[in-house]
Amino acid sequence: QVQFVESGGGTVQPGGSLRLSCTASGFTLADYGVAWFRQAPGKEREGVSCISSHDGATYSADSVKGRFTISRDNARSTVDLQMNDLKPEDTAVYCCNAVFYTSQYWGQGTQVTVSS
Repeated sequence: QVQFVESGGGTVQPGGSLRLSCTASGFTLADYGVAWFRQAPGKEREGVSCISSHDGATYSADSVKGRFTISRDNARSTVDLQMNDLKPEDTAVYCCNAVFYTSQYWGQGTQVTVSS
């Protein structure tokens, strides 16, 4: 049974940190490029960070560069998003997406709220 599950969301004050994780089962995550997306109420879905499958190259959107770090542990079938110096505008549902050619999986999403 294929599962791709996010965890680690919650509520944090501005300037705080959270670590999100995406855990895969039922497929070989190491074969997949993985991206984190987010969607705030009333806004379009936005790509946040991504990491490649073969060399671990990463890319982050300008809005999070220097604050968010994406990493992967293929032995544990996880991709993490370390989020530091969080701002109220980072509030959104965060979800991960894994892609390998025509095969694609989405997680169900986890809420991140940044509020004082």
